[in-house]
Amino acid sequence: MPFAALAAARSRAGDSAAAAPLLDPGSAQAQAVKYVEDATRASAAAAGSRCATCALYQGPDGSTQGPCQLFPGKAVKAAGWCSSWAPQM
Repeated sequence: MPFAALAAARSRAGDSAAAAPLLDPGSAQAQAVKYVEDATRASAAAAGSRCATCALYQGPDGSTQGPCQLFPGKAVKAAGWCSSWAPQM
């Protein structure tokens, strides 16, 4: 995908994230992967691992929240964490 198209797609993802409701940490989906809104509260989280640094996070750089591939139609906190965290490549 050309860079301009990729940038446009990420911009649209960020726009839709603003409209998407936040994932409820108490929901069954969130609990299944031990999602928390603050990575510092996750005992299993390694230093630096948070939603904003995860390969599944689709929010724009610098955002406070954004979409996650695990939770279609929901936004997660950029400062959050879950057990499915994977480093960005």
